[in-house]
Amino acid sequence: MISKDWTIRAAMAAGVALAVQGCASSPNRMPPAGGYAGPAYTAQPGYAPAPYAAAPAPYAPPAPAPYPTAPYPAAVPFPAAPVVADLPAATTGITGVTERKPDLCKASSYASSVGQPGSTIPTLGLPGAYRVVEYRGIEPQDYDPDRLVFRLDATGTITKIDCG
Repeated sequence: MISKDWTIRAAMAAGVALAVQGCASSPNRMPPAGGYAGPAYTAQPGYAPAPYAAAPAPYAPPAPAPYPTAPYPAAVPFPAAPVVADLPAATTGITGVTERKPDLCKASSYASSVGQPGSTIPTLGLPGAYRVVEYRGIEPQDYDPDRLVFRLDATGTITKIDCG
């Protein structure tokens, strides 16, 4: 008995052979310029082939239409936009946003700590609130202008001190 696996492999091999044969044929897959180069045509008894139709004439674009000779209509002005009398007053600020004020937390007085290890932060005797932001750490976006923020690098060294 012939196994299914063998018949599938034989069918796949036949398909690959046909694909390779098709790829090896002429690159443009068109008959040569002289016409079909296959076996000569032999007329069958009692059969008369239909005469070939004459080749169509090459394409020629139609003649362009003449330009219109009538004058264009006179330009019609657009109606003026209505005047809006009561415009709202311009806003001067965005509500709900805390303005960032310069150095309210006195960060410049701790500038000597930049370059020190982050473990020295508790020993600085900080009077108010502070936050330590580790390298690539998550920092909440609540802003407090009186809070010191110590930013650390990958080795745990203080790289920047600011307010927030």
